[in-house]
Amino acid sequence: LPLFLHLPGTSEEVAPPLQQNFMIPKKEINMVSDMAKWKRSQAYADYMGFILTLNEGVRGKKLTCEYKVSEPIEKLVALLNTLDRWIDETPPVDQPSRFGNKAFRTWYAKLDQEAEKLVATVIPKHLADAAPEVAVYLKESVGNSTRIDYGTGHEAAFAAFLCCLCKIGVLRVDDQMAIVFKVFNRYLEVMRKLQKTYRMEPAGSQGVWGLDDFQFLPFIWGSSQLIDHPNLEPRHFVDEKVVNENHKDFMFLECILFITEMKTGPFAEHSNQLWNISAVPSWSKVNQGLIRMYKAE
Repeated sequence: LPLFLHLPGTSEEVAPPLQQNFMIPKKEINMVSDMAKWKRSQAYADYMGFILTLNEGVRGKKLTCEYKVSEPIEKLVALLNTLDRWIDETPPVDQPSRFGNKAFRTWYAKLDQEAEKLVATVIPKHLADAAPEVAVYLKESVGNSTRIDYGTGHEAAFAAFLCCLCKIGVLRVDDQMAIVFKVFNRYLEVMRKLQKTYRMEPAGSQGVWGLDDFQFLPFIWGSSQLIDHPNLEPRHFVDEKVVNENHKDFMFLECILFITEMKTGPFAEHSNQLWNISAVPSWSKVNQGLIRMYKAE
């Protein structure tokens, strides 16, 4: 599990080891056989441990509830606000094809250039050496500039980016709720704006058989938020009225709202997997099923 999780039940912060060596990440999964190595790796254990720890951390909690917001959390939100502002400064260009607006490449080039500086604003001076390593995950988290697409692999890079910040001690165990509700939620808003503005293609989408064209984690954490809700059951999320009234409190419903804004036609046709999930009796079953599905994907 990530560094901040070594000492359950103690208020003492776990200090990361002083001598850490950083390196620029490179692609390590190049063929099918590499997948087995990944599943056995410490990185996989750290990554899944991080996802599942946050899953427990937001269980039964609303987006609008009170939680601690530390300085690094504020700085991460400021970083995401910068990315958002750059979208406004980089309007889509006129081009023959409807999808994959080339202005995304201009926007991405700015991030590519500034990523290390942005990351340096979040991490303390004594960890400055980590910036080039951590920045790679940030750059990988916003989509592919050649194909102008975005998918769950990019989302995973953002989760890995946050996991790295935990491993070097920038984010702490008591930041859990803010990591999901403030930082990840803001990330989702910026990604939705990118997807809309530049009409990004879904990356590696399984079409109608996938959960969603673009995201996965907010369905996991969002279903955890709804566990033991007094009156919202899985069958309710396909009801437009329920979504409109509750989406500001629950990440899962925010995702459903975005899908219905972006797609036309019957929900059961354009989002068949989610439609099937709405028949599952409880949110904890939905949550467990999504975690299994995520590991497989």
